[in-house]
Amino acid sequence: MTDETVGSNQPVAITKAAYKGTKVSVLEDVYEPAEDTFLLADCAVLEVSKLIPKPDGGLDAFDNFSFLDEFFAFEVGCGSGFVSAFLKNHFPDLHISAVDINPNAVSCARMNGVRAFESDMFEIFEKQRHQRSIDTPVEDTAPAKPPLGFDLILFNPPYLPTSESEKVDGLLNYAFDGGADGRDSINRFLNEVGAYLKDGGFFLLLISSITGLDETVSEMKNCGFSAEVIGTTKCSFEELIVLKGKQL
Repeated sequence: MTDETVGSNQPVAITKAAYKGTKVSVLEDVYEPAEDTFLLADCAVLEVSKLIPKPDGGLDAFDNFSFLDEFFAFEVGCGSGFVSAFLKNHFPDLHISAVDINPNAVSCARMNGVRAFESDMFEIFEKQRHQRSIDTPVEDTAPAKPPLGFDLILFNPPYLPTSESEKVDGLLNYAFDGGADGRDSINRFLNEVGAYLKDGGFFLLLISSITGLDETVSEMKNCGFSAEVIGTTKCSFEELIVLKGKQL
């Protein structure tokens, strides 16, 4: 990791992060990619890989990547943009856009080549829907919800139980503050994500053991989703877990 000045009128990258060939710069007040980021990235690549048709009848393996021309992914809370960049590096034809509530994170993700926008979770689509209903122009550059919904939605939420005295100063608090039980953003995500998933689509949600696996699985089922653990890793005082959810 090294300090880097991007330019006199550009944001200053305070660190760099690299994992399995994907490298990103990280700006001030943006969550630095760590074990949770890398676990979600690995699980995302694995799950998309499962969907790629196997070579058959003499077809070149790369011909089967063309199905990704119609595969739409969306990352909520993208931070530095590492997960989206990691996916795009593995599947260049995949369509992926991202949002973060932290404007510094949006700038950082864009600097790392990710199509990112400022939004509180799925709010950006609701604003667009409202604007269209009153005939107000919508920016052409803003991400559009695919007509059939997203094939994949990713979320590495703030999952740490956080009291008022434990809040972090500045924009970085968005990356850590999960509310009193660590599930404020998780529960909101589970209540909203179904409206943006394609039939047969799925989401990947990263949580911590201190957030409560059983409680999160129960909420997923209450919201009409299956719950499958597809990845775990030990990290100091906690276990990191990636859950795959599909509409029942």
